[in-house]
Amino acid sequence: MESALPAHLSLLGPQLWRGHQQAAIRATPTGFAALDRVLPGGGWPLGAVSEILHAQPGVGELSLALPLLAGLTQAGRKLAFVAPPCLPYAPRLAAAGLSLEQVLVVDADDTQNALWSAELLLRAGGCVLLWADKVETSALRRLQLAAESQDGCVLLYRSDRHARESTPSALRLRVWREADGTPCVDVLKCRGYKPAPVWLSAAA
Repeated sequence: MESALPAHLSLLGPQLWRGHQQAAIRATPTGFAALDRVLPGGGWPLGAVSEILHAQPGVGELSLALPLLAGLTQAGRKLAFVAPPCLPYAPRLAAAGLSLEQVLVVDADDTQNALWSAELLLRAGGCVLLWADKVETSALRRLQLAAESQDGCVLLYRSDRHARESTPSALRLRVWREADGTPCVDVLKCRGYKPAPVWLSAAA
């Protein structure tokens, strides 16, 4: 029986978590080596929802995503900012390497419309940055299924007062600034692996 066990496990695919091992996760680098080293797959999970929690805007939460967004748009993927708290600054995005012709901004008037827009965009093959603070678990699961269907990704921006909540998101990060202004990241959850508590400079 013991000799047959690995063969049976292999039939279940690389997503199976074996307790002592880090699960194989399809991912793309974040652009920050110190963060990639602690994330399964070495970066942002693909076909999944990732949450970025922060106390207030302007702590580095968007800068954390810019290398990912640049890579997606340069590869021809459509990118949507859904219900951002302020209009994205186009020159800053272009300077970070984003192809602006691939970028769409959606001004949703409430959370329900923002979630609906994000789901449609994902099913159309786009990738989404979504600002929606209070999100039901069922809505997160729909976003997850939509992301899986087209190998997209969702970055969901929320207040860090939701940090203790249990959600089905593949990755949950908390971003804040130290007293000297250094942006830092805490990995709260990542699918397939439980990291040791860490904090790191987003620029490392």
